[in-house]
Amino acid sequence: MEAHEIAERIHEDAHEEHHAAARPSRETVFRRITAIYVGVVAMLLAIATLGGAEATKEMLNANIHASDTYAFYQAKNIRQTLYQTSAAELELLSAGGAISGDAGGKATELIKRYRDTVTRYESEPSTGEGKKELMAKAKEWEHARDHAAAQLPNFEYAEALFQIAIVLGSVAIVAVSPWLLGFSGLLATGALLLTANGYFLLVPLGHAVAQAAH
Repeated sequence: MEAHEIAERIHEDAHEEHHAAARPSRETVFRRITAIYVGVVAMLLAIATLGGAEATKEMLNANIHASDTYAFYQAKNIRQTLYQTSAAELELLSAGGAISGDAGGKATELIKRYRDTVTRYESEPSTGEGKKELMAKAKEWEHARDHAAAQLPNFEYAEALFQIAIVLGSVAIVAVSPWLLGFSGLLATGALLLTANGYFLLVPLGHAVAQAAH
């Protein structure tokens, strides 16, 4: 073999080794892709956690407002009943002749005032504090509370599945295991669907419906 042939052979071998070193192995590629996948799942976990926190806050806030509105409604109802009772008593006394003269005129004024107050307590659109308006507000707050309560289980289940998917993905990196990565991907897909359902409630969960009804 001539000297120039030996030099060419050495150059070719060195060129092949350079390309082999520059080309990452399949394990390296797998680990890089899996690491990116785990990062994406961690981001989705953060979104699901945020959704769960917002749903919890909304549920508690709406429940407080609903309770306060019902308490206000009950107070209005008690006062309305007292005015109705007082007006009825004055009417009976006036009809029986127990009240006459100037006292009778004052009794008539009181009866009218009490009846007007009873009517105003029943419905007062100008202030929104009549019994009719308060009941409507309480129902709205109840609806908001039940909506948030229906959202919450979706986010809770999604968080659990995302966390398991991250653990399996991390193990897949170390073990270079495609089947572990695939199983992790299935869990992450289910968690993603639950997260979307938590925001849009396309398919109410049975547990959520029971909790909302309760």
